[in-house]
Parts: sequence; structure tokens; C-alpha cells
Amino acid sequence: MFHKNIKLILAGLILIASVWQFTEHNIGNGIFLILLTIIPIFFYFKNEFILLAFLKLRKQDFQGATKMLAFIKNPEGALVQKQQGYFNYLHGIMLSQTNLTQAEKYFKKAIELGLSMDMDLAVAKLNLAGVAMTRRRKLEATNLLTEAKKLDKQGMLKDQIKMMKDQMKKM
Repeated sequence: MFHKNIKLILAGLILIASVWQFTEHNIGNGIFLILLTIIPIFFYFKNEFILLAFLKLRKQDFQGATKMLAFIKNPEGALVQKQQGYFNYLHGIMLSQTNLTQAEKYFKKAIELGLSMDMDLAVAKLNLAGVAMTRRRKLEATNLLTEAKKLDKQGMLKDQIKMMKDQMKKM
């Protein structure tokens, strides 16, 4: 796993090579190298292993997604802040199936670091509300559910939120 700054250095070196190609009157090579510069810059902001983990998760391959996340050894050095949030978010989703205590820790860290999409933030808060409900912290669960409802603008989590509110009434 590369440090995030190495990707920027690589992009700078490719850009320097493209300028050199332009000065040598190799216009086609220069244009190609400028286009090639886009790749490391894209992977600076969107980590390749997190993208692959989302792809595996979309196919319901939890083991494959966990394996992709395992390639990121040092998330603080390899990822920008938003990507660190998604790294913790994905770990929280993986662990919510088996270990709620660790999943809660990862979801809280993901919310603290920030997630780009409101839907992802709503899912994280919904999962935290579920953990709070299992621990009989009704007030915290209620607050998290209302926050998740505000963030769910498309209404995709409406059924899950309603189901959790019904379960809270039985507590």
C-alpha cells in the first residue's frame, strides 16, 4: 500500500515527463502522459481498495470485502480523511454481523471523520441506533433514529426506521 503523497509525487513526475515530451515535439506522447496523470490523482482521492471493497459488498461478498480492506495497513498514512471515514464505515458494516461492540466503535469513528453522502451517514446512524437499542439506551437510540430520518432524503431507510421505532415501543 502506497502512502497517499507518493501518488501525488507520481502524478507530478508524469506531468514533468509530459512537459518534456512537448518540448521534444512529441505532442501525442505529451497528451497521453497528461491523460495518464489523471489516474494517480483519482486514486489519491478515491482509494482503489475501498472501491474494490464496495464492489465486493455490492455482490454480498463480505469475505472478499474484508480481504480488500485488509490490504490497507496504515489508513492514516494511505488515505485522505473522507476515505478514512469510509474505511471505518466498511469495517463497521462487516463487524455489525458478528461483533456489535467493535462495529459501534468503527461507526462512531466513521461519523467523526466524515462521510461524503448523507445516505451513508444515515446508515451509520441507523446501525448505531440498533446497537444502542440492544444495550437498552433508549434516549440515545431515539436521537440517532431522528438524525437518520433527517438524513434519509430519498426514503430508502423508511421501513427500517419504522421497524426500529416499533421495537423501541416494546422496550
